[in-house]
Amino acid sequence: MGKRIKKEKRKAPEGFNEKSEDKKTMTVSGLRNNNGFTLVEIIVAMGILTIALLGLVSVTVMVIKSNSFSKTMTTATTLAKDKMEQLKNTGYDSLAGGTDTVESIYTRTWTVTSNSPAADMKTIEVKVEWNWQGAVRNVTLRSIVAK
Repeated sequence: MGKRIKKEKRKAPEGFNEKSEDKKTMTVSGLRNNNGFTLVEIIVAMGILTIALLGLVSVTVMVIKSNSFSKTMTTATTLAKDKMEQLKNTGYDSLAGGTDTVESIYTRTWTVTSNSPAADMKTIEVKVEWNWQGAVRNVTLRSIVAK
């Protein structure tokens, strides 16, 4: 009658764990099938994480200091610019030097030099100084006005 077809038993792919109840579990030959992490792996991961976080903290501190310096520099520049505009709007013959203190942080000094760079011209210089982390910083603006 009919021929019987012999069924071949399929071979499991290499690395397939046939003893496991869950037939989908694969293991790489030569490695153990342990669940979880070892103490060494956790310590290494925490070390890497600590180094990364320390780097982030130092960058954050640097950014905060830079932001603070930028704010004081912008304020000093604005103070110098405002004084320069005020002096330019003063009459030519009334221009004179002076000093004042703003916000008890900034010292603003302005000088007026006559006949510079030529006759009937004056050079106005406005300088704003302040202390930043133990060092004196300054912003200086110069302008020339004619009679």
